[in-house]
Amino acid sequence: MRTLINGMIAGAAGTSALNATTYLDMAIRARGGSSTPQDTVEKMAEGLHVDLGEEEKAENRKEALGTLLGYGTGLGAAVCYAALTRRRASWPVGVLALSALATLGSNVPMVAMGITDPREWSVASWVSDIVPHLVYGAAAYIAYEQLR
Repeated sequence: MRTLINGMIAGAAGTSALNATTYLDMAIRARGGSSTPQDTVEKMAEGLHVDLGEEEKAENRKEALGTLLGYGTGLGAAVCYAALTRRRASWPVGVLALSALATLGSNVPMVAMGITDPREWSVASWVSDIVPHLVYGAAAYIAYEQLR
């Protein structure tokens, strides 16, 4: 049980760091947010035959549920890491493992659903994806190791 709780706390720390990094990037470059979380929710709702409501309500639900999916991914990645690591991983290994788990957890479902194709991403898009996930990995690693 302690492993699960520590993983969730580490995932929350990592997710907060990822979100702060993403919003800082958006502020500095004056860029909009990605629509892929909302697109994912929309595609899932269609596949499950779930009505998200009328226009504005549906858009609001997609935004909220897309954000919650992100939190779930961040928590889940760190819980998986916690469950898989019995010994202390070195800094680079732990950070990269957590970063990879979060990146795969967020991108693989969207690729599988046809929402995005990383082969078509620009360099700026790759940087916008990789940097926050590396920050996630660092923050989650530090939090997890402090709790261990």
